Amino acid sequence: MDSDLADAVDGLKAIFQRRKIPCTFGKAPADLVDALKKQLRVPPRFRGFLLAANPINIETVTPVERIRLLPAGELVKAHAAKIAPPEGGHADWKPPWVVIGESSLLGDPYFLDVSKPDPEGDCPVYTAMSGQDRWNPTLAASSFAQFLRILAIGMEVAAGFGDAIMDDEDEDSFREALGPKVKIIDAAALRAGHWN
Repeated sequence: MDSDLADAVDGLKAIFQRRKIPCTFGKAPADLVDALKKQLRVPPRFRGFLLAANPINIETVTPVERIRLLPAGELVKAHAAKIAPPEGGHADWKPPWVVIGESSLLGDPYFLDVSKPDPEGDCPVYTAMSGQDRWNPTLAASSFAQFLRILAIGMEVAAGFGDAIMDDEDEDSFREALGPKVKIIDAAALRAGHWN
């Protein structure tokens, strides 16, 4: 795992510890990660993440979203479910979209677009609303490393809101507090509108 990604992972681990939310990272077997490279064209940086910090039990918690990162062993099944959806599902899922997480609240996927690699061997992360006629991707982060940083900062901002049930006004306040912090990490992701 390169230093940029290692810093992002360390930041995410630290906020789980500070908020006392259980999380489990592991190490994916090298043969499984090699298979993912062949089957899904998983880029180098994400492979490094799986080898060093496979998200066995990782679910971020904020007032507006809970994002569960998928462990290496679930990626092929999640991808297959999108490519060949059950009756009534979307059939327009693109093969280069690799599901890496999902909203536990809404069921929306978070996915890498492996057709857009950057020089560091990373790819942008998108999300799209489920339950629509078509998948309409929205940029969630310009790279996987930035996605992890955004998840960490969201959990950090959420710590100031406590655990009470939130109304729409509270959710708006949370998004207003999160926006400037996301802008520092990834201005393009903030402009895309998913985090605000």
